[in-house]
Amino acid sequence: MKPIAIKTSNLSKSFGNNIAVDKLDLEVEKGELFGLVGPDGAGKTTTMRLLASIMEPDSGEAWIAGHSILKEAGTIKEKIGYMSQKFGLYEDLTVIENVLFYADLYEVPKKERPQRIERLLGFSNLSPFKDRLAGKLSGGMKQKLGLACALIHTPEVLFLDEPTNGVDPVSRRDFWKILYDLLKENVTIFISTSYLDEAERCTMIGLMHKGGILMKDNPAVIRRSLGLPMLQIWTDEPRSAMDIIKRVEGVKSISIHGIKLHAAIEGKEVADAISAALANAGIQTRGQREIVPSIEDIFISMVERQ
Repeated sequence: MKPIAIKTSNLSKSFGNNIAVDKLDLEVEKGELFGLVGPDGAGKTTTMRLLASIMEPDSGEAWIAGHSILKEAGTIKEKIGYMSQKFGLYEDLTVIENVLFYADLYEVPKKERPQRIERLLGFSNLSPFKDRLAGKLSGGMKQKLGLACALIHTPEVLFLDEPTNGVDPVSRRDFWKILYDLLKENVTIFISTSYLDEAERCTMIGLMHKGGILMKDNPAVIRRSLGLPMLQIWTDEPRSAMDIIKRVEGVKSISIHGIKLHAAIEGKEVADAISAALANAGIQTRGQREIVPSIEDIFISMVERQ
């Protein structure tokens, strides 16, 4: 078994009457790409701030690379890289000036800087833009610059809070390629995302809802965990069809994906009942088939069961 890079025990944090993190128990192995997945308000950002020693918990404890967030916050900050949703880039500084600023902040030895900077800018394809003002970069390039700054001191654990939020699909793909390259160097990556499709890219994920983890495992195991057939239905009237299907006995959960509906059903005979109910309501379908559930399907089903 690999060493544990991140461990929490009964970790809790509230803001007034709002419980953001609820008695969280979690372990992340060294060298893992762990995805904390859930909608806005699930507690992802608060969890990450607690782990990065930016915020103190109300109760519980956590350890990062073996160091306590309560007793060794200073040591932890030397061991981690942290990229918040609004990473602190200075838009009136150039790319290289931003990287040098963070090198100063993390007290990176001057003799080590040229090699590290050259490698990070090459790594993130920013070398041709090193003299460009950060404020003139695209959203995707700003995210890559933020990542380069967070990596300048070679952290053991990298925390990324929804780093691809609002970034175009091509830049998202490039960003994930950089993360995979980091994995080869045995960096532990802890990433939060509300894009459930991105969960498929992680080596291990935790589905988070209302401050707690509903399920933690690798994506393939989670996709197989539903234990029910998943039916995909095509129709030009998805919302009307969803209202009808919800009332069919044996339908456990249903979600809408454009003109497609995904329904978790108790048995294959329920598929015939769905077809009959839609026909009786005068709703035409383009077809239906059984599919392997996505991470989003599993998450929706688990929330509805709760």
